[in-house]
Amino acid sequence: MGLSLQKGQGLSLTKKDGSGMTQVRLGLGWDAVEQPRKGLFGSLFGGGATEIDLDASAILYNAGRQPLDTVFFNQLTSKDGSIRHTGDNLTGAGEGDDETIMVNLPSVNGAVEHIVFVITSYSQQTFNEVRNAFCRIVDDSAAGSPEVARYTLTEQGPTTGMIMAKLSREGAGWKFTAIGQPANGRTVGDLVGPSAAVL
Repeated sequence: MGLSLQKGQGLSLTKKDGSGMTQVRLGLGWDAVEQPRKGLFGSLFGGGATEIDLDASAILYNAGRQPLDTVFFNQLTSKDGSIRHTGDNLTGAGEGDDETIMVNLPSVNGAVEHIVFVITSYSQQTFNEVRNAFCRIVDDSAAGSPEVARYTLTEQGPTTGMIMAKLSREGAGWKFTAIGQPANGRTVGDLVGPSAAVL
C-alpha cells in the first residue's frame, strides 16, 4: 500500500535517486451503497448493492487554466498519445480499480501544466449512492508496479460529480495532489470549468 493522502495533501513523484517517475497509472474505484431490498424476500435475504455507472476522465490544462484536451470513455487517448483510458466500467462491480488511466509523463505535451482526474455520473446517480470511492497512483516504471499513494473519499453528498485529484508539473518532475471537490456533471465536459477553478 502506498502513502495514504488526506484531502489537499500532495506527493512529489520524484524517486529517492532523484529521477522522476515516467509511467504512472491512475486507478479510480468505487462501490455502490447497499440498498434494502423490498418485499417479502428482502427482509429474509438482506439488502443488495445497485449498479453504479460512474465515468473516470482526465482534463488537461495549460498554465493559464485553459483546457487543452480531455480523455474519457468516448476519447480513450489524448491528442499527444501520452494519456490512455483503458475503457468504461458500467457497474462499479468487483474489487480494485474500476477504471484506469495510464500516463506517460515524459510524453505529455509541454503546454500541459495540470492533468485533473474527475468522476461523473452519466445516469445522474449521486455520491449518496456511492461508498469507498478512491483514487490511487501506481508507478508502472518500477518493478512490480508499486502503489505510490492513495486518496480515499470520506464524504458523500447529493452531487453527481467529483474532482478527485490532479497531476501538476513541479520543476522537472510532477506532483500528485488529492482534491476531493464535489461538483455536478453527467459528462467530463460539465466539469471542465469547476476543475479549472480548483487549480
